[in-house]
Amino acid sequence: MNLINCESALKTLKSGLPIIFPTDTLPAIGCLPKFSQIIYEFKKRDRNKPLILMGSEQKTLLDYVHKSAKEDYENIASKYWPGALTMVVPSSERQTAILTSNDLTLGLRIPNLDMAQALLEITGPLLTSSANISGLPGSITAEGVALDFPSIEILGPIPWAKSSGKASTIISWKKSGDWSLIREGEVLVRELY
Repeated sequence: MNLINCESALKTLKSGLPIIFPTDTLPAIGCLPKFSQIIYEFKKRDRNKPLILMGSEQKTLLDYVHKSAKEDYENIASKYWPGALTMVVPSSERQTAILTSNDLTLGLRIPNLDMAQALLEITGPLLTSSANISGLPGSITAEGVALDFPSIEILGPIPWAKSSGKASTIISWKKSGDWSLIREGEVLVRELY
């Protein structure tokens, strides 16, 4: 297992390679947005499945949100982040180059784990997915993830803080004040009911 710190992680990411890091839900594989294809290759992931953009705090992701959804984004983010909630929102016109979806939307999340936030503070937002081979169960430990991805550097130190092992809740913005549930997870979003 090749453990790295946040500064080394940034060098790896700038070279176009992904890294693996812990979150409050599941371990993540992440890359700088311009290198998103690398995650699909390592995970053997269907390219029609979008990735999630993780940031260290709400304001770092605001520029990625289309103006039509900003007010709702800020309302939900202020109540549920950091945490196990992913918001799918229309992307701002300036950020469409990083999209991995087919419908000009982007999933956004801020993990509730100090180690992940410290990394994202240094690297800036990262496109992410759970750190497992697509279709197979993943591990929640660095040691387990290293078995699936022996060539990818892993953020240390280990052992990582305990994660929930459950995927995040995913909600999708439809129009002003209107969200729909895409995937049920740990967070119950009151605005949906």
